[in-house]
Amino acid sequence: MTTHHPNSRRLVYGYATMHDCLAFADAGTATEEAAEIRALAAARTWGEARQVRMTHLWNPAGPEYHEPEDGYADDKAFDITEVGAVGDGTWPRMAAVRAFTLLPKDLQERYGKRELTLHDGDYLEIALASEGELVAELRRRGYEVSRDDELINLLDGFSLGSQAS
Repeated sequence: MTTHHPNSRRLVYGYATMHDCLAFADAGTATEEAAEIRALAAARTWGEARQVRMTHLWNPAGPEYHEPEDGYADDKAFDITEVGAVGDGTWPRMAAVRAFTLLPKDLQERYGKRELTLHDGDYLEIALASEGELVAELRRRGYEVSRDDELINLLDGFSLGSQAS
């Protein structure tokens, strides 16, 4: 029996603190996405923030969202928590959403529960207790799976709000 999922599928997963569940990401792009998030968080001025190049994500500090003439001058000190999309939780997008596209449908139904949020759409809640069974099942199907809680929480934007503190 052949499945529509390539056997070279590489996933990274971890415990997503904000949603108290497991979240998955594509291991091929996760570290690059995390680097983009870190680069934006590290910007010292709005000018620097605007120039952060994004390949996988969109830049919520970009000129189309925060124009210099609206009080976001290039030399003004940058704080990622002042970015609208970061403050309202739409950037970066919830990591727990990715399971809908990364995990086989039957495993989503067996191990996950669709949860609705008011602003960010649905996400798949996968209980931490399911970790062993789900990971074993993915590996049986030819997935490479590794755990990295720090990476998943960075992709989830969890540490962004606390960076200023």
